[in-house]
Amino acid sequence: MNILIAILIFSFIIIFHEFGHFITAKKCGIKVLEFSLGLGPTIWGIQGKETKYSIKLLPFGGACMMEGEDEASDSARAFGNKPLWQRFLVVLNGPMFNFILAFLLSLVMIGCVGVDRPIISDTIDGYAAQKAGLSSGDEIVSINSYRVHFYREISLYTFFHQGEQLHIQYKRDGQVYNATVTPQLDEESGRYLIGVQGGNYEKVNPLETITYSVWWIKYQIYTTFKSLSALFTGMVSMNEMSGPVGIVKTIGDTYEQSVQVSWFLAVMNLLNITILLSANLGVMNLLPIPALDGGRIVFFLVEAIRGKKIDENIEGYVNMISFFLLMGLMVFVMFNDISKLMG
Repeated sequence: MNILIAILIFSFIIIFHEFGHFITAKKCGIKVLEFSLGLGPTIWGIQGKETKYSIKLLPFGGACMMEGEDEASDSARAFGNKPLWQRFLVVLNGPMFNFILAFLLSLVMIGCVGVDRPIISDTIDGYAAQKAGLSSGDEIVSINSYRVHFYREISLYTFFHQGEQLHIQYKRDGQVYNATVTPQLDEESGRYLIGVQGGNYEKVNPLETITYSVWWIKYQIYTTFKSLSALFTGMVSMNEMSGPVGIVKTIGDTYEQSVQVSWFLAVMNLLNITILLSANLGVMNLLPIPALDGGRIVFFLVEAIRGKKIDENIEGYVNMISFFLLMGLMVFVMFNDISKLMG
């Protein structure tokens, strides 16, 4: 059951991503040869008027294969023969559709459960927040100029700025105040804390639901970028990365724990994971790495500056090398996930 749920979530996110490429290509008059879900051999397929729709053996990944995308073609409908701006939009709209999906799902989730406003319900004795004068009912507005919209952003920001001095702006009775705190290491949890408690959910009106959904996507994007930054700076080790196997376990654990409370909680938690994965996929695909959508966009920008295309052989070699490096990283992460499960 857990694996099935994970496959459905992965498939939903990927098909939406590829649909972004697909619908934009169709609107630009590009011939789409195949629209597929999964990788490897085809286990099911149907031939449309000009596009083959198929499902592959491995339930991860997908493709929107267009004529003239990776090879030369004389057709006026070939991807490579279309204007630069159209090729740019086709590639860009894959990740953009992931952000759109994340936003739409956020509307549902926030509309159902509300939001955890950054309002302090209590302070912990002996910690920096209480010493700085913060108290119950205060609403944290920003930390070091980072705008805070959700209570969980407080602990997230503190995690990524461990031991740093934090300048907090907060509201009390409609007035804005400032405080400076330095997170302290909590020996029991091993985390740096400023010493506040909160996180109670409250319903919001329809307009606020839309606004908070936008902020929720911003929060997910910020989390992804900061996690990548922590990986490159050594704050987070490679062993802490999770791939498909680790994500499947997370989805399974979340479902099993939530469904014991209620089906509603299980659905909301799975919805939250789907939002995170969709936003994450959008960000990762926009990274300027060859073989990803972001890498192709870089090639387009170079083409726009040079006024002519980059040699197809050079682009092909760069993409091929990057693809194998990415596959190597994926294999490493997969084995790392498996070792964690067996450890």
